[in-house]
Amino acid sequence: MRIAVTGSSGLIGSALVRSLLADGHQVVRLVRHRQALGPRPDGSVAIGWNPARGELDRAGLAGTEAVVHLAGAGVADHRWTPAYKQEIHDSRVLGTRTLATVLPTLDTPPAVLVSGSAVGYYGQTGARPIDETTPAGDDFLARVCMDWEGAAQPAAEAGIRVVHPRTGLVLSAAGGAGGRLFPLFKLGLGGRLGSGQQYWSFISLADQVAALRFLIDRPELTGPVNLTAPEPVTNTELTASLGRVLRRPTPFPVPEFALRLALGEMAVEVVGSHRVLPAKLLAAGFVFAHPEVDQAVRAAL
Repeated sequence: MRIAVTGSSGLIGSALVRSLLADGHQVVRLVRHRQALGPRPDGSVAIGWNPARGELDRAGLAGTEAVVHLAGAGVADHRWTPAYKQEIHDSRVLGTRTLATVLPTLDTPPAVLVSGSAVGYYGQTGARPIDETTPAGDDFLARVCMDWEGAAQPAAEAGIRVVHPRTGLVLSAAGGAGGRLFPLFKLGLGGRLGSGQQYWSFISLADQVAALRFLIDRPELTGPVNLTAPEPVTNTELTASLGRVLRRPTPFPVPEFALRLALGEMAVEVVGSHRVLPAKLLAAGFVFAHPEVDQAVRAAL
């Protein structure tokens, strides 16, 4: 297939591109820097887009059969100032809107748009198991996710199959939360965060990539699909897993007040709880390589 990917330099995007190329697919990267345009050494090709201006290289998308949209400012990259919260929102919504309005106008539109989202859609739901039928929350990230998913509606109305992978905590030593946590645990400086009773709905990077490819290939899947392992764990359980796998003590809990002092509003996501289940993935027959937390931690390391 010829597949276009936004956010191709990020943790998930780069792993997805490697997987697609290894299996002989053609990959078109959508990038914002003109000096990066053209063929890449890995066999992919980069075309230009400017999501803030609604600009997209239509000719470069010719023949594209699927689009995977992963671009967006990192939620944990900076403190949540008003300006950065706006960037988190706009970097997702404007890019999605650009794709959703341009793709239907191509001579041959792609069959599917896999347009990213996150488990933050549900807000803070405590220990209650939730799935794709659970309504949206009402905090900042929940509102971002609602706008993010809603921006893809023009593509769906034009007949393109739209899927929203609501991604959980992707465990990897190469980046994301794992890239920050694992070095501390390797040094024996890890510990639970806050009460430790909050649920973290994780997924291994390998399962994340496999699930995205599954969404491309399964025409019956539309709308939101949770990309989380089938057995979410509490922060205390994840801490214990890291200690077991790394054979390190985990003696340094971080109290909630310290997290709020250090992280500001973003601490809500660290101490908040999402016990998210991948109901639609499992019903469609997806098989996780790393369904349990120890397996996912070992895979990440």
